[in-house]
Amino acid sequence: MLRAAGAGVGDEVVVPSFGSVEVAEAVTLAGARPVFADIDPLTYCLDPASVEAVVTARTAAVVAVHRFGRRAAIGRLHGIGQRHGLLVLEQGESEAPYDETAQRRERAAYLDARLRGVGTPDGGDGHTYQQYVVRVPGNGRPDRDAFARALRARGVDCRVPVKTPVHRLPEFRRRVVLPETERAADETLALPVDAALTKREMQRIVSACNALGGLLQPAF
Repeated sequence: MLRAAGAGVGDEVVVPSFGSVEVAEAVTLAGARPVFADIDPLTYCLDPASVEAVVTARTAAVVAVHRFGRRAAIGRLHGIGQRHGLLVLEQGESEAPYDETAQRRERAAYLDARLRGVGTPDGGDGHTYQQYVVRVPGNGRPDRDAFARALRARGVDCRVPVKTPVHRLPEFRRRVVLPETERAADETLALPVDAALTKREMQRIVSACNALGGLLQPAF
């Protein structure tokens, strides 16, 4: 898509750092330079204000990535594109069947109502819960990682959704200020919310998380 849009040598393309490296790699393969913007802390997608702040005369495009079942603010990003003459591209997630999405939402609502000591996801804008991502408060990565290890020891299959922001990777290292990206990388944890989970398994997730509430300072 970038090549078809004419992005190439000398151009800049605004992308998120919170997420997979493939988007930045695609920009490089097209001959352009990835420029990283910060994310909205509720959606984990590009923050339009941060995008506009990094636009220069060399910016040719913006790549918006939808994350975890939440959509990026496409309307606002297209507005930026129109003001600056930029192409806005989207990278979506594979959509689950309606029944599966409905079941995921039911399980997410169950967790929302019962979890303590973690920040539950914002369910606005038709969240489909491709992943149920919570925030583990504390003083950075060791707290979240210790929490994850303790959950796994209790039989909960959790995972860190983004271990390292792209701007920290050696091949894309940049001196940029992305506070929401950094905080999300240190605090986020994806809990199971699959449609196949039984009520007993959901209860185990809640019990395991709530039993660890004393580890977290300060708690949400």
